[in-house]
This record gives sequence, C-alpha cells and structure tokens, in this order.
Amino acid sequence: MSVALVVVNHASDRLVARHLAATAQGLPEARVVVVDNSPDIEHRQRIAELAHTQGWDLVPMDNLGYGAGVNRGVERANSWGAQITVVLNPDLAASAELVQVMVAACQERDVIVTPRIDREDGRSWFTRGQLDLRQGRTRSRAEQGEVQWISGACFAVRTATWLRLGGYDPRYFMYWEDIDLGWRAVQAGVELTVLADQVAVHWVGGTQSTAGTRRKSQRYYTENCRNRLVFAAHHLDRADRWRWILTSPGYAWEVLLRGGRRQLLSDLRPLWAVTRGTLSGAWYAMRSRPGWPTRPAPEVLR
Repeated sequence: MSVALVVVNHASDRLVARHLAATAQGLPEARVVVVDNSPDIEHRQRIAELAHTQGWDLVPMDNLGYGAGVNRGVERANSWGAQITVVLNPDLAASAELVQVMVAACQERDVIVTPRIDREDGRSWFTRGQLDLRQGRTRSRAEQGEVQWISGACFAVRTATWLRLGGYDPRYFMYWEDIDLGWRAVQAGVELTVLADQVAVHWVGGTQSTAGTRRKSQRYYTENCRNRLVFAAHHLDRADRWRWILTSPGYAWEVLLRGGRRQLLSDLRPLWAVTRGTLSGAWYAMRSRPGWPTRPAPEVLR
C-alpha cells in the first residue's frame, strides 16, 4: 500500500530537520507532506529550503490550527493516491521500523494505530487514552481498559478511513481534537489500537515558545480549557454538559498547575489565559442545542 508521512510545521523547521528527515530516510517508498503554517517569512523560507532539499511536498496554509493542518495534509496525500497516512509531530522521533509496523497494522483491519509514546527522559507520556465522562477529565497513561482516544502526536490510519470520519474537527484549534476524533471513531466502529511493544519518543512541548521550561504557552492554557467545553457541547446531553461547565474552574486550575506555581509569582498571564479559555468554552457550550453536528464541515472557523 502507498504510504504518506504528514507533519504540520509551525516555526519548527529545526525539529522537522532532526526528526522527520531521519524517519523518512529509512522509508524511501513513502512520500512526505509538510503542511507549513509558520508565522513569519524567515521560518517559511527555512522549511521551504528543507522540503526542496529532501524532495518533500510542501503545502503552505494560513494557521487555522493543528487539526486543520493535518486535514490539509491528508487531503494532499489522498490527491496522489496514498492509501495509508502516518501523522507525526515535529518534536517526535519515530524510527522507520516503527512506522512500518504501524502501516502493517492498518493493512490488516480498519483501525487507527499508535505506539506507546515516552518522553525524551524515558518517562511514560502516552500509553492509552481514556475519558471520564462524569468528571470531564482525560487520562493519557492508563494501563488497562478500553482505548477511547489516541494522541495526535503519532498515528497511522487508512486514508479512506480518515476521510470517512471527517478528519479532525477544525473547531478545536488545538487540544481535544484527538479526543473528539476518538469519540467519533469508536461510534463509527473504527478500532483504536496502541502497540504497547512499540515506542516513539516525544520531546514534549518542543514546538512551543516555552520549550525547555515547565511553563506552557498561553495558547496551551486557553485552548485546553475552551475545548473541553466545546467537546461537551457537541457530544454530551444537557445535564452532563452543565456538570462540565460547573466543574470547569477546577479543571482550569489543574491545567494552570501543569506549568507550575512559580510562574504566577512573576506573571499572571497564565491565570488570565485559563480564565479566558474557560469563559469562551462555557459560552460556546451554553449556546449549544440538541442536534448540533458532531462531524465537522470543511474549514469551520471560530
């Protein structure tokens, strides 16, 4: 089966050069699509030069979010006949052998497949994704139970399956789009599988401006809080939706603490970011109504 590697680049050309180039070198039969939504000319020129040198297919686009970028990349791969698409983050290292195992799993059944993902220091980062509907909390390191979502950092899927599901919903600019996709995939009968004996390495936060520190980006705080409630708006009944809204301050505090308490000693912008995201998500959820579509329309913007 023909295979495409898809990466969304946002001013991460150095990471792409380090990780994607190494993966692609061991997969000469795979075509590479780099969707570039970098914010300035300098980074756009760098990725264009790298793509030209490597013989990759470069797709420039406005920054409509991670999910929209992946969708555009899969569409390009589909246009030249890729039957299986492998999506990788710029800050993730995946060997060619790992990709081959993932591709083989997709050939056998209708599935979205991912490896176990570890941090660069060897700590576990993703083993299987689960969602607590009662509490509105996610787990990414569950050791047993049903796989309810998989990380968007590294996965393989039949291109036709992705298109049938509608891809990522671009109403999630970033974060929670993988949970939304997992929800829709399970409902559609698509299996979610984690290859526990295969490992990719993720330099967590490597694409963010705060890379190398515990602190998260402003967008991380805002989008995590907002999109939890966007998910509730599209997938939960009225009672559950309101429970998630009422418990959102506690969730916002948990998200804020992922960046550490010390950040608040010198800068209150993270606090404002989680507040803004929570209020935006609550307004979105309160305006929702029964029958809202759970599959995205193309290029839906906020």
